[in-house]
Amino acid sequence: MDGFFILDKDSGVFSRSAGYRIAKIYGEKKFGHIGTLDPMATGVLPIALGNATKMIPFIEENCDNKKEYLFGLKFGFETDSLDTTGKTINTIDFVPNEYDILQACKNLIGDINQIPPAFSAIHIKGQRAYTIAKKGIKIDMPAKKIHIYELEYIKKTQQEYHFKVVCSRGTYVRSIVRDIAKICKTLATTTYIRRTHTSGFDIKNAIKLDFLEKMINNEADVSKYLLPLDCALGDIPVIDLGKKDAVLYKNGGFITTQKPDGLYRIYSDKKIIGIGTVVEGSIRPKRTI
Repeated sequence: MDGFFILDKDSGVFSRSAGYRIAKIYGEKKFGHIGTLDPMATGVLPIALGNATKMIPFIEENCDNKKEYLFGLKFGFETDSLDTTGKTINTIDFVPNEYDILQACKNLIGDINQIPPAFSAIHIKGQRAYTIAKKGIKIDMPAKKIHIYELEYIKKTQQEYHFKVVCSRGTYVRSIVRDIAKICKTLATTTYIRRTHTSGFDIKNAIKLDFLEKMINNEADVSKYLLPLDCALGDIPVIDLGKKDAVLYKNGGFITTQKPDGLYRIYSDKKIIGIGTVVEGSIRPKRTI
């Protein structure tokens, strides 16, 4: 079973747990996911099965780098996790006006050095940051350079403020919420996060895990929801090989070509057989299928 399911992850589910449940349905031992969603977050989570797992590094490094999220916040308090699943650690009796919120959004657009949340999967001295944070130990989190393409304030409903952000890989929405509040000289906590686009995968093509499991239990055909393993490699150019060269490629051999140096999708008989690089006139395998 080689390909991708675009999952619309529910809140309360860990990303790896979602991948495991899909893999278990198909009896597939090899699985992975592109990007990680916080357990409380919902939305697009591409799950790779079988040989599609070999494509994950190339999708992350060479294809659409933009991610899109919808998110909400409430002003006046901050938790240790920067979202409503955490413990309140600070409060303030101040809510900014909409003009200040709009200005804060403008100030965060572009290249910025963002400090990730302490409750995150970043490695600190060989441990996950959230493992240290759960023990109540204060962490000096190093800043990461990220890019925010768009940050739009959408509306307010009761005491909740709603936003949309388009950002680079490695961006933490909970940190954006913290920084919006900081610019507005107050505190805020994330109420929800919903990813609507990541690495070329869109929410309009996503399905719920429960829906997929019900279809399997009813012996329905779910193959139409399984995308081919090369579905998100559109930015990488193609080289087609004949049968003889394809065998050589799969066995690790180098093949002469006139193509310029660079990364390529390698096909034979209309099927992808791997990812290779052209170096000084020869195709060299990086991944084979």
